[in-house]
Amino acid sequence: MSDLPDFVQALGHGIYCIDTGFQRPLFDASYLIAEGSRAAFVDTGTNHSVPRLLAALAATGLAPEAVDFVIPTHVHLDHAGGAGLLMQQLPAAQLVVHPLGARHLINPWKLVAGARAVYGDAEFERAYGTVVPVPAERVLESFDGMELLLAQRPLRLLDTPGHARHHHCLWDECSRSFFTGDTFGLSYREFDTAQGAWVLPTTTPVQFDPVALRSSIERLLSFSPDAMQLTHFGRVTNVAALGVSLLAQLDELVAASLSLRDQPDRHARLVQALRAMYLARVAAHGCRLAAEKAIALLCADIELNAQGIAVWLDKTDGVKTKTEAAPG
Repeated sequence: MSDLPDFVQALGHGIYCIDTGFQRPLFDASYLIAEGSRAAFVDTGTNHSVPRLLAALAATGLAPEAVDFVIPTHVHLDHAGGAGLLMQQLPAAQLVVHPLGARHLINPWKLVAGARAVYGDAEFERAYGTVVPVPAERVLESFDGMELLLAQRPLRLLDTPGHARHHHCLWDECSRSFFTGDTFGLSYREFDTAQGAWVLPTTTPVQFDPVALRSSIERLLSFSPDAMQLTHFGRVTNVAALGVSLLAQLDELVAASLSLRDQPDRHARLVQALRAMYLARVAAHGCRLAAEKAIALLCADIELNAQGIAVWLDKTDGVKTKTEAAPG
């Protein structure tokens, strides 16, 4: 194996965490799983990330022809925006995607239009570039419980809605870990303390469903995983404690959001509520960052989470909203 680039971390069990370079360091990850002479990528980052993924692959001594699978956890562009460009470089790979997301990577115009509406044209071009479609014949749609074999290493896909309906997570029995996309939340390394990692749920537009998300998180926890491989960002190991915190935050978020549903200045109040909740949580976690620094790291997530909560609130009239009512 060649020396690893400084944006790649070996995690053991043939797993490599690749910092895609999206937005800032230690923000967005892709994972390379190497088993014998074969490999798979989980999440891709954006088009700008593709050279880093190929460099990581080369550093393990594997050629592009060795990659059997590219597996975006869902089709949001920080997870799958580079999939089409990457697939052009991997002649043997299949793209394994949730069936509700497949059409958006085969023909990404709607995905692009939605992201442009959220971020604006200038930011979209800077962050994502031109999204490349994936030929339909190279797309394999997943199903709940689907098993892929990477060499002889089983990888199992679970349907995990809540953050998005088109989300699946990948269970790797070899490492006893999940590749969680956004289902198990966000954990930025700047908030690590002696207590370990801190995690927060992500509710970004437009398909946040807290009942489904609770069920998905509980399903992942039922495997008693040794670790979670998060796209944002990296490997976390204090899984049981993080799960308790994540579910408690989900309940707190739902209660606060419902109390603000009919306020005329709802967005501003949601932003304020999220800021207060996160600052209280990181302080209790032992984080010594100044409040201004913590909010600067979280400001984009606060804005997008507030937008996602608003979309959900507009759909909840007359329907069950208590997350504790979700099946375990």
